[in-house]
Amino acid sequence: PLSAYGGIVALNRPMDVETAEELTSTFIEAVVAPGYQEGVLEILSRKPNLRVLEVKPSPEPDLEFKQISGGILVQERDRKLLAERRVVTKRAPTDKEWVDLLFGWRVVKHVKSNAIVLARDRQAVGVGAGQMSRVDSTEIAVRKAGERAKGSVMASDAFFPFTDAIELAARAGVTAIIQPGGSVRDKEVIEAADRLGLAMVFTGVRHFRH
Repeated sequence: PLSAYGGIVALNRPMDVETAEELTSTFIEAVVAPGYQEGVLEILSRKPNLRVLEVKPSPEPDLEFKQISGGILVQERDRKLLAERRVVTKRAPTDKEWVDLLFGWRVVKHVKSNAIVLARDRQAVGVGAGQMSRVDSTEIAVRKAGERAKGSVMASDAFFPFTDAIELAARAGVTAIIQPGGSVRDKEVIEAADRLGLAMVFTGVRHFRH
């Protein structure tokens, strides 16, 4: 990864020896995992000042609380992943595209809006987050992905208000898109996808993480 220096590495499974050896080859400040296999802690201890945390999975509360000026905002946690998987274009996704689309949709749920994720081979190869417009997030995701954008799919946490992001993604090599739908310009967006040979899927669920 570009400028991979410092920061925190978090795993959703116990860390193995191979991963630990790889992590000791660069500078990181902390690792977090639900467990560590035999020999891993000895390897990690070679890194001075490295914080090693073991965190077991725990159930999340149903409500989220955010402090705002003059009060507290209470909202339900975004738990729903899909309401539907509706193909809206002439071309349906291939089996491989479906795998990457659903993977990208899971990832984009956790990215700050406006959020765009490019995924390929079940990896997030480009992420655009927190921009004022969806096309700006798309530009960032495409730039981050570089050559890996070719053959990738795109996930968007909310609908596309215009066709510009669709056209930009297609030029970068994106082949399929998953998004909630619900824009007054859905028809134009679908027509653009058809014209560009893209497959598009509507989920019926908008994430919009802020």
